[in-house]
Amino acid sequence: MDIFLTSPEGESLRIPVNPGEITIRRGKLYETINLLNIGEVDFAHGAKVTEISFSSFFPAEYDPSYCQYAELPDPQEAMNLLTKWMISTKPVRLIITETIVNILANVSAHDSTFKGGEPGDVYYDLTCRAWRDTKVRKIDASAPSKPSGNAAASNASNASSQTRSRADVKPVEKTYVVQPGDSLYKIAKLKYGDGAKFSAVHAANKKLIGADPSKIKPGMKLVMPIA
Repeated sequence: MDIFLTSPEGESLRIPVNPGEITIRRGKLYETINLLNIGEVDFAHGAKVTEISFSSFFPAEYDPSYCQYAELPDPQEAMNLLTKWMISTKPVRLIITETIVNILANVSAHDSTFKGGEPGDVYYDLTCRAWRDTKVRKIDASAPSKPSGNAAASNASNASSQTRSRADVKPVEKTYVVQPGDSLYKIAKLKYGDGAKFSAVHAANKKLIGADPSKIKPGMKLVMPIA
C-alpha cells in the first residue's frame, strides 16, 4: 500500500512509512428538537464530511525494514509542505493504493512530535477531510422578470446556440512527451483542463511509470487516454 498527496500546483508527497492503521470516519448531521409530550426528536440533514486520519513519522535516515522507498524527503520540509497545504484553500488529491480512496481533500489538521533519542525524525498525526465542490449563484435583484412564452423559448435557443459555439472541441493528443518540471497533475490539467484526471493518465501508463505516479521523467512518451 502507498499513500500519495498531490497539490494542484504539481507538488507531491509520498508517505515514506506506512501507518499502522487508517481511520475513515463517516456520519450524519442531525438537528434535535424538543416537542411537547414527545421529547427529543432528531431530524436528519445529510451526511457529515468524511474524515481520513492516520499517524506515522518522517524518518531522517532510510531503513529498508519499514521505509517504502530510499529517496526520503527531508522531515522538516515534508512537515512544512503539509502546513502549506493545510493553510491553502485548494484541495489536494489523496490516493491510498489497494483501497478505493482516490479523492480531493483538504488537509485539515496535523500535529508534529519530536522524540528524544531519535534526532531528525518527525512524528505526526494527519487528518484530511473530503472536499465538496460548492457553487454560490448570485441573483441580480435589478434584473428583469423571467420572459414567458415564445420570448423564453427564443432566449433559451440563443443561449444554447452560444454555449455550443463556445464549446472547446479540440481533440486531446494521443501521446505526450514529458517535459522538465512536468507532473501527471500538470499534464492532465494542460490536456484535459482537469488535474484530477492524472490518475487516468497514470493508469494508462503504469507499465512505463510504475506504481508511483510522481516518478515520471523528461522524455517519457505517455499515452493520453480519451477523456
